[in-house]
Amino acid sequence: MKFGNAPTGGGSCATLCASGAERRAQHGPCDRGGLAVTVAAIGNTGNAAQLFRGTNHSPSYFMLNRAGVAGGGQDIVDFCIPCNPYFPTPGMFDELSAMLRDILTYYPSSADTITAELAHLLDLQPQTMAMGNGSTELITWIDHLLVKDSLAVPIPTFGRWTDQPDETGKRVDMFRLPERHGFALDPDAFVSFIRQRGSRTAVICNPNNPDGGLLSRDAVISFMDSLADLDLVVIDESFLEFVDPDSGPWPSVVDEAVVRPNVVVLRSLGKNFGLHGVRFGYLVANPSLARKVRSRLPKWNLNSFAEIIVFMLKDHQQDYEMSLRMLARDRQEMISQLGCLPGMTVYPSQGNFVFVKLPEGADGVQVRDRLLSEHGVLVRECGNKLGSSSQFMRLVVRSEPDVQRLLSGLSSVLYGSAWYAPLPGGQQLQAAAYAPSPGMRLTAPGAGMPGAGAGLPGPGPGSGRRRR
Repeated sequence: MKFGNAPTGGGSCATLCASGAERRAQHGPCDRGGLAVTVAAIGNTGNAAQLFRGTNHSPSYFMLNRAGVAGGGQDIVDFCIPCNPYFPTPGMFDELSAMLRDILTYYPSSADTITAELAHLLDLQPQTMAMGNGSTELITWIDHLLVKDSLAVPIPTFGRWTDQPDETGKRVDMFRLPERHGFALDPDAFVSFIRQRGSRTAVICNPNNPDGGLLSRDAVISFMDSLADLDLVVIDESFLEFVDPDSGPWPSVVDEAVVRPNVVVLRSLGKNFGLHGVRFGYLVANPSLARKVRSRLPKWNLNSFAEIIVFMLKDHQQDYEMSLRMLARDRQEMISQLGCLPGMTVYPSQGNFVFVKLPEGADGVQVRDRLLSEHGVLVRECGNKLGSSSQFMRLVVRSEPDVQRLLSGLSSVLYGSAWYAPLPGGQQLQAAAYAPSPGMRLTAPGAGMPGAGAGLPGPGPGSGRRRR
């Protein structure tokens, strides 16, 4: 297991929203996980479309299943929920199946026991860690215990970093990431914004969700140095495991967090392993901060599934490392293929997802609903994510056969053509002529696409030992 890195980008555009109620009325927070699996195809999608209405979150796998979702008579392929499609391995699932009765029957060990095992695997000290029932439980406790009156965060980002402090009456200062610079975070501009607003807590997600932008280790350390006087600085590394292992020095700042008085690093095991239903994550901080959170957590806040999986990891390290390399390969291929769609803007990503902007005139809600009902493809439309709009989608990285299904559906919905997708070896198969959907203007492939088809960003500055 490890902790991750990539380059930083330029540009900044600062905005804030003083009223949480006004913000929710205009946009609504969003971001929700679930199981990244193929949904059983039963019934129809008529009721499923209503599950997306009037909510700040994507419907769960179970909600879709109960609604009897089927997409054009096909099993549904999930491009919505971030996952690791290669881990756990089929053999690990067989092991879990064989232990299912015991897992459901018996109490788990205490959180201290499970944390000690995970700390050993990560080469960390247990007193610098706290494990939670998912990273969102830890975000809740961080807000209650460590955030005093205000919090600054770039947007778009993971919705709980804006919604949680707003729900407890804190002022949320939102720094808008500039679309014209590919949503890249300029740390210096963000620091200036924090000073102007007088924010007492600062949060960055690295890589960021939904765009996958990544700061180098040096950039994050400089950011923490600049804010050493704040009450708290949180570096959310929930998706850092998915950084290309060949992209350069490892940028995690976990080793810095354990010696700094005001820094917390957050990690998510559910995202790393594609096991969102297990609900387990952890934070790393200096012993005093970690103890403050750990002391408020229930003694048995982790379930037996979490315990069994943590104790299985030492025997499956190679499988896990291989899964990350396979996912990095799939991500580069998926970015390249999506970049060939006319008018589609594709942003470089180091997460297990790709952020795209639909061609001008496309309505993301309609595209999402048609992909689901006609092609059995579930996607994450980002209209209710602060700092984004319905023209943007976050697409989870999946294997080639699933991506071909996505590309086929997108070409049909967006252009009225049966097929548009690159083939292996650089060849390209496309319809002889496109019949754009009504009101849609198309541009040439690659036009105005930052990073489209260009693969992954190169390694940025930074240092640090990669932790396994």
